[in-house]
Amino acid sequence: MTDYRNDVPGNWAIDPLRLGVIGTGNAVGDDNPLAWQADALCTQTDPEAFFPEKGGSTRDAKRICAECTVKTECLEYALANDERFGIWGGLSERERRKYRRRA
Repeated sequence: MTDYRNDVPGNWAIDPLRLGVIGTGNAVGDDNPLAWQADALCTQTDPEAFFPEKGGSTRDAKRICAECTVKTECLEYALANDERFGIWGGLSERERRKYRRRA
């Protein structure tokens, strides 16, 4: 019989709000620079839509981004951290490169 006690993380009893778990709303706190992720619509959808294969459609991801209340924060994060893959803040990798050149 397998002993699963070793697979349980040591912080299992800590409130996810205190850990800043994505999807727990604004209760994460203003001092967390990634608090905006708790309100990101992409955390409630299929992540594969935001990382399409080369030549794949970005339409679904961009439609979700268009409705997202933290789209600006997401794009700022991607630009500041040089995210090279995926849709961030409603822009693809290519669109973010063009954006950087114009700025």
